[in-house]
Amino acid sequence: MIQNPFTHRIFAETVPAGTALVLQRPGQTAAVLSAGRHRLPRRAQRNLIGLREDITSVALQEVLTAEQVSVKVSAVIRWRVVDPVAYVSVAERPFERVYVATQLALREAVAGLSAAEVTSAGRRDISARLTGAAAAVAIEVGIEVAEAGVKDIVLPAELRAAYAELATAKQRAAAKLEAARAETAALRSLANGAKLLDQHPALARQRLVEALPYGAQVTLMTGADQVSVGTGS
Repeated sequence: MIQNPFTHRIFAETVPAGTALVLQRPGQTAAVLSAGRHRLPRRAQRNLIGLREDITSVALQEVLTAEQVSVKVSAVIRWRVVDPVAYVSVAERPFERVYVATQLALREAVAGLSAAEVTSAGRRDISARLTGAAAAVAIEVGIEVAEAGVKDIVLPAELRAAYAELATAKQRAAAKLEAARAETAALRSLANGAKLLDQHPALARQRLVEALPYGAQVTLMTGADQVSVGTGS
């Protein structure tokens, strides 16, 4: 905890957990008081700053991709204040600078990609660029950006329909290919069975008898002899 440099203390105040109290007086170095009970000086400017991590969503941005397709993308930023003095030193809304930097980086990143790239592996590249751009600005205003990434991607209705049709076609093709593989395997099995029966006549006769319906009769010719075989009456 940084000790309060002011010596004229007239009242006490409790700083809540997860916050820091910044005291400023003209011509003096700002003091940062951590959570706890403190005696405070008269006529000091007091700023209570939250130190817990926060999550802020960046509104949908409509951007033209590399092939001039209009898409809408949004982002999310995880951040927290790490330097309360630098944070309160900014004249107005310090996080607004991080927000705008993320917006601009998001638009620039999407504009350099195709719609397909934006919706696939390009998301990781975009998120990395957003984090870098946001972090560079954040450190100047006492903020640490843990992560900035793509949240939502909204494609035009026509493009969504085309992607759905393409996915359906791929599934149909995969189903047909699997059916063809199964048919090929079945034909190969039949061919192997036929070859085996051709090489072993006794086995072929046995299979023939087994295949007869109940009550049927078949006459087998073996040289000069005839053998009648029935399956019952």
